[in-house]
Amino acid sequence: MTPSNVLAVEDRGVIAGCVDNLRQPAGNNALMAPSSILVVEDERIIARCIETQLKEMGYVVAGSASTGEEAVRKAVELRPDLILMDINLGSGIDGVEAACLIRKQRDVPVVYLTANSDRATIQRAKLTDPFGYVLKPYEDNALRTAIEIGLYRHKLEWRLRENEQWLAATLGSIGDGVIATDTNGRVRFMNGLAEHLTGWSQADALGRDVREVFQIIGEGSRKPVLNPILDAISKGEPATLAPDTLLINRGGKELSIDDSASPIRDASGEVSGAVLVFRDITERKRLEDHLRQAQKMEAIGRLAGGIAHDFNNIITVIAGFSELLLADAVLPAPMPAAERIDSLRNIRDAGMRAAALTQQIMAFSRKQMLVPCVLNLNTLLRDIGVMIKRLIGENIEFEINPDPDLGHVKADPTQIGQVLLNLAANARDAMPNGGRLVVTTTNTVLDEGTARTRPDLERGGYAMLSVRDTGFGMSDGVRAHVFDPFFTTKGVGEGTGLGLATVYGIITQSRGHVEVASTVGEGTTFRVYLPLVAEPTTPPAGQETRAAAKGRETILLVEDDETVRKMTRMVLQRSGYKVIEASDGLMAVEIGERQRDPIHLLLTDLIMPRLSGREAAGRLTALNRGMKVLYMSGYTEDMLVHQGVESAASDFLHKPFSISALTGKVREILDRL
Repeated sequence: MTPSNVLAVEDRGVIAGCVDNLRQPAGNNALMAPSSILVVEDERIIARCIETQLKEMGYVVAGSASTGEEAVRKAVELRPDLILMDINLGSGIDGVEAACLIRKQRDVPVVYLTANSDRATIQRAKLTDPFGYVLKPYEDNALRTAIEIGLYRHKLEWRLRENEQWLAATLGSIGDGVIATDTNGRVRFMNGLAEHLTGWSQADALGRDVREVFQIIGEGSRKPVLNPILDAISKGEPATLAPDTLLINRGGKELSIDDSASPIRDASGEVSGAVLVFRDITERKRLEDHLRQAQKMEAIGRLAGGIAHDFNNIITVIAGFSELLLADAVLPAPMPAAERIDSLRNIRDAGMRAAALTQQIMAFSRKQMLVPCVLNLNTLLRDIGVMIKRLIGENIEFEINPDPDLGHVKADPTQIGQVLLNLAANARDAMPNGGRLVVTTTNTVLDEGTARTRPDLERGGYAMLSVRDTGFGMSDGVRAHVFDPFFTTKGVGEGTGLGLATVYGIITQSRGHVEVASTVGEGTTFRVYLPLVAEPTTPPAGQETRAAAKGRETILLVEDDETVRKMTRMVLQRSGYKVIEASDGLMAVEIGERQRDPIHLLLTDLIMPRLSGREAAGRLTALNRGMKVLYMSGYTEDMLVHQGVESAASDFLHKPFSISALTGKVREILDRL
C-alpha cells in the first residue's frame, strides 16, 4: 500500500475526480433512492473524497472505516445497503478477509474499489462473491454503474431467495412428498416429507438419479416398476403410479404409496424436468383391508345356514356309505363289487365336495394371497351357483343363462366369486317377498362409440356378466351413490355399506367396468365387463389327473395328525417310495441327525407343535444339502407368508389333496434339477 504521506498516481486520479465533481451540479441525482453506503478505505483523504463523490451522486454515506476489523463492526452496526471496500487496508485483516466475515453476519453487497488487478487478488476476491470490482483510477460513471448494478443485483437475489424460501415453505407444509428433477431424471429438490418417506436428505439426493432415491417395486411381483417421473419426461404428459406399488426407502423399509408425476415446462414450452407428488397410503390400505374383511364376514354370516345344510348332506353321505362298507366286511355274503366300488366313489365325491366348500369358506372369511388366472365365467358361475341358491333363499327363483361360446378372462376367481355373492345378496335384500334373479353371460364388443360412454374401458372384446333382479329398484339419487363406500339404504346394523363398493374395487382392479341400471318398482340390473384374453384357461391347483411316475427315493414324512400321516404314508409307499415317519418337527430333526442314508425329500406339515415345518426344514437341509422340501397345510396363503415360506407357490400342497396331486407334486420336485 502507498505510504500515508505519499499519494499514488491512482489515488491522485481519484482526488482529481472529486474536485471535478465539486464543480458539477448534482443533476438528477436527487431523484435516486437514498441508498446508504459504507466506505472502507485506509487513506483518509481518499475516503473523504469518495464520500463527497457518493453524496454528489445522491447516495447516503452510512460511515467509513479504515481497517478490516472496523469495517466488520460498522457493517453490523450501521447496516448499510452496500459497502465500497478497498482490498489492501494496511495492518490487520485485508478487504477480502473483512468481506468474508461480513458475509457470514450480514447480507450486504460488497463492491471492491482498488488499484490491485492481479490474478491472485481477483481469485481471492471471487471467493466472497462480490457484486462489483472497480479499478482505480475510475470514471464517475463507472463507479455509479458498479454501485447501481450491485444494489440491483442484490435486490434481485434477495427477492429470489425470498421466493425460494416461500416456495420451500409452501412445499414443505403440504401433506405429500415432493421431488423435482431435471430432464435427465436427476434430483433437484425434495421437500421435508419426501426426505422423511425416502430416508434421503435433500443434500445427499441432489444430482442423483431419481431411481436411486425413489426406489419402487410391485407389491405382488417384487420387481421394479417404471418410475412415473421418467414416464412424464419421456412422454411430456402426466403419469401415474401403477396400483399396489411399494417404496423401498433408504433404510429398507417398505411403504405402500400412491403418486403422480407431471412434466415441468420452460417459457418456450419445452420439458425442463418433472415433479413427483406422492403419499404414504400404508395406513389407508390397512383400513381398507379391515373394512373389506368386515364385509367378507358379513357375507359369511349370511351363508352360514346354507353351508350348514350342505355340510350335513355331505356328512350324511360319508357316514352312511362308510357304515355300509364296514357292515359288509363282516357279513357272510358281501355286496357285489360294483356296489362296493360305487359306495367308495360316493364317499370320495362327498369328500371332494366338502373340500371345495371349505376352500370357498376360507376364501371369503380369511385374507389370502390373490392370484389372477385365466378362467371362464361360466365355470365359476356353475361352481358357485349352489352357494348363491343358499344365500338368496327358496322364495327367490334363480336362473342362469350362460353363453356356450363365452370367451376367457383373466381375474382372481376368489374375487370374482365375491362379486357374484355380493350382487346376489344385494338382489336378495331388494326382494324381501320373493322374486326372480337371473344371471346371464355373453360376449360383447365395445366400439369407439360405446367405449366413449365408459371412459375406463378401451375398445375391444369383453365378457359381460349381467345380474338382474325383480326387486323394488332404485331412485336416481340412490343409483348415483350405489358404489360409494359406507353408502347404504339399510337400517342400522343391517349392513356395512361396503358390498357394492367392494364389487366396484374388484372389477376396476381387474381392468374391467361395472355399471347399474334401475327403475323404481321394476328391478335392478348390474352389468360387469371384463376384457377377453386369448390365453388358455389355467388348470385349478391340485386337480392333476395324469398318473405320476413311481419312484424309489427316501421321503421323510412329518405330520402331527396321525390319520393324515397314515394315509399319506400308504399312498407314497404304494408309489414305490421309502417313507420315514415323524409326528412333529423336533422328532424329524432327531431322525435326520441319526439317518446315514440320504433323504431325498422332506414332506412336512407347516404348522405343528414344538417345531414348525419351516424351522424343521431349515435344520434338516443344513444336515442334508441335497434334500428338497415340500410343504403342506390346510391354512390360507397369508399364514404361509407369515411363516416365512417364500417358495410356497411352487413347493406347497394345499390340504385336502388328491392322490394324483400328492404323487404328481412329489415326482415334480424330485425330478427338478
